[in-house]
Parts: sequence; structure tokens; C-alpha cells
Amino acid sequence: MINAVLFDIGNVLVGWNPFAVYDVLIGPDRRRAFFDAVPMFKENERIDLGDDFTEVVQSIAQRYPEWSTEIEIWQTRWADMVSPSIDHSVRLLRALRAKGIPVYALSNFGDQTFGFAQDRYPFLREFDHAYISGRLKMIKPYADIYAHIETDCGFAPDTLLFTDDLPANIDTAASRGWNTHLFTDPQGWANCLISHGLLSESEAQ
Repeated sequence: MINAVLFDIGNVLVGWNPFAVYDVLIGPDRRRAFFDAVPMFKENERIDLGDDFTEVVQSIAQRYPEWSTEIEIWQTRWADMVSPSIDHSVRLLRALRAKGIPVYALSNFGDQTFGFAQDRYPFLREFDHAYISGRLKMIKPYADIYAHIETDCGFAPDTLLFTDDLPANIDTAASRGWNTHLFTDPQGWANCLISHGLLSESEAQ
């Protein structure tokens, strides 16, 4: 029996593609050189762990002044990198909630950046609870954030169903006894929900 369903957000409910934004603004060649020189994704983990968004971006620019213009884009155009909405996944979220099934978010997101994402996509306010790494100061794929959820929601691990696009995040959940689905496309996730008896085929369209 599944008591609650947990969604990752990036590449499950909304896209996450900084490269596309940089390609438009500075071109693919300059973009490749920039990301080779500046570890933006690694630095972004500080934001996901709760550090202030602006302070992190400024600290990176101080260490890599020759790339300051490109680093600034990470902040000024961040909302454009979280695009587009994955509409079938949104419909699945709403279908589950319409049936009274608790639906949670479990996502690596900064506190401030999650707020930006919610402003752009109001459906990100529709979770019964959002477990956001930047607010909890715990991050996937490490076990402490999963343990926190188990304690907080009060449901046994084997009654939780979690989807995420990254194998490492799925592996930790599975090691704790959660039911899991590696997200590759919305239809695969829909089929998983159907197989668990949570939605009918028509409800999962």
C-alpha cells in the first residue's frame, strides 16, 4: 500500500537546462569554455544546502573575475533555466491530490530559488508538503534528508513512492525501503502510478 507519493522537481515537473539559456546569451563555444573553467553546478550545491543565493554568486565572481559577466547570468536569468513545465507530470500530481493521496516534493533547491520557481509555476505550491534541501539544510542523495522525511510524515518507508531523474537519489531511497521510479518521461511515471493502483489509465492521461 502506498500512503504518499514524492516528486522530485527538476526534470520531473519542470525542466532544468542552464546550458540552453547560456547558448542563447553567449553562444555554445563561450558557454562550453565557461562551464569548463567555473564549476557552477558544484557551487550551486551551496545554494541547495541553504547558503544565500546572492552571496554564493558574488563569492564565485570574486574567485573568477574574468567570468563575472557569465556568472551574473546564473542569478539574473536563473528563472529562465527552470523551463519548461512538464505538463503531463503536473497533471499526474493533480490527479493524485484529487484522489486524496498525499503528494510531497523532495527536491534539491535553494530556499530563495524555490520561491522564484513557485512564482513562475504556481503549481509548485500545490504539494501537501515540500521537502526542500535549502530549507532543511540537507541534500540528496545523502540519507539524512530521507530519514527526516520518514520521521516528519509518519509513514513507513515501504509505503512511500518516490520519483527522481537521478539514479543516485533513487538508490538512496530504495536502500531505505522506499518504492522508487527512475523518471525518464512522464508516461513512464504514469504507468508506474497505474501499476501501483493509485491512478486509472484515464486518470493518468
